[in-house]
Amino acid sequence: MATVIDLCTREVVGWSMAEHMRTQLVVDAIRMAHAGGHTAGNAIFHTDRGSQYTSRQFREILAELDIRQSTGRTGSCFDNAAAESFFAVLKAEIGTAVWETRAAARQDVFRWIAEYYNRERLHSTIGYITPHQARTRFHQRLDLAA
Repeated sequence: MATVIDLCTREVVGWSMAEHMRTQLVVDAIRMAHAGGHTAGNAIFHTDRGSQYTSRQFREILAELDIRQSTGRTGSCFDNAAAESFFAVLKAEIGTAVWETRAAARQDVFRWIAEYYNRERLHSTIGYITPHQARTRFHQRLDLAA
């Protein structure tokens, strides 16, 4: 599974699951975030040093979408803490489930992200509100400033 997390709101704005960890998996997640309007010109996307994130194909997609890449230091878990935290929560809350098919697993995980994690789960990092509430408040402040 690959995710794109908005660090301002902690909302998971792009995700993808596949039977592999090749570049296409992360490309699909970043394209979902972009298609949903969750990236702006010159956005920064933080990654670890996995081969899918250091591939030419991935760098070309980021350039096409006007996204800059920030890559973590070797051996530093702190550079990717938001993603590590998300996956720890995912594993703790639904990771022990056993699904009959990959399609069923994908459906349950995607529903959990869209309906629970983004819309119901409170996050201490953003003041004990949901990511959806954080995004709504952020956009309201932008509207007021305009």
